[in-house]
Amino acid sequence: MKYSPLFWPIEFKNGAVYILDETALPGKLTYIKARDYKQACCAISEMKTRAVGQVILVFYTFLMELKKHEGKKNLRPHLQKVAEAINSTRPTLSFKFLTDMILDWQGKGVPLEKSIPGFLEMLKGARIQQAEEAAKLLEDGDTILTHCNISGVLPLVAQFCLAQGKTISLFATETRPYLQGSRLTAWELQRSGVPVTIISDNMVAQVMSEGKVNKVIVGADHLAQNGDIANKIGTYQIAILARYFNIPFYVFCPPASRKATGKDIKIEIRPDKELLEYHGLRLAPAGAKAYYPAFDVTPNGLITRHIYLQIG
Repeated sequence: MKYSPLFWPIEFKNGAVYILDETALPGKLTYIKARDYKQACCAISEMKTRAVGQVILVFYTFLMELKKHEGKKNLRPHLQKVAEAINSTRPTLSFKFLTDMILDWQGKGVPLEKSIPGFLEMLKGARIQQAEEAAKLLEDGDTILTHCNISGVLPLVAQFCLAQGKTISLFATETRPYLQGSRLTAWELQRSGVPVTIISDNMVAQVMSEGKVNKVIVGADHLAQNGDIANKIGTYQIAILARYFNIPFYVFCPPASRKATGKDIKIEIRPDKELLEYHGLRLAPAGAKAYYPAFDVTPNGLITRHIYLQIG
């Protein structure tokens, strides 16, 4: 099985965490070295890593802190400080669900040096199973529309399809303003030999009306108890269009949080300069204001099928 670098974009070695800098792609493939939890949190806040990279980074950050403070008695207060710092980085993904899990293991005397690598191996296997399940939903010749980036999963879906004698192609939105679709999704699909066509976010209705796509697959950063999902801003309107054009809408989902519905999920509002500028270049006139919610909520009723991450 050949994995995209985005499938597992974080490495832990020699007591430090190496983070694939997703903001540098596709120009260069480079890793940032985080030596402590503050640097790891900064990488999350600045979107150097996102999606599954954030999740992996949370677990490796705790391993890093354990290594840094090896031999020190009563690490609990420090690990709680690490958890609080991680929880405050970005509000929409349920970081507290992850940090509570790790603190619970530590509180029960479970050795984190073994449980964390074991959990991450299980996570890797679960993501592969998600890709395999998605491939079963596709047919030979399907053209799938995707939005944002699902961290290396779509190339795997294509590999499973090929193994089943099916060939697929994709349309990827640019996913403004960070352009994860054109910078990341198109990059990894092209590297994997999967045909991909980039469209701007405002072309989706036209492309669907022309019959150019017949399925939609997106990811989700947050799953509520009732099946509502929060994903990259723009997902909700694509779901509405998919329903209008009678196109199946599939979602790769994390485990459900404790939030009852999508209305309970806090939506992250990013700094307005991220919409007004790109790589330091001002795009809008001086004095113009911007509003940038990083996510929106898609109601369960618009989702054809959730493709769940089976953990535990």
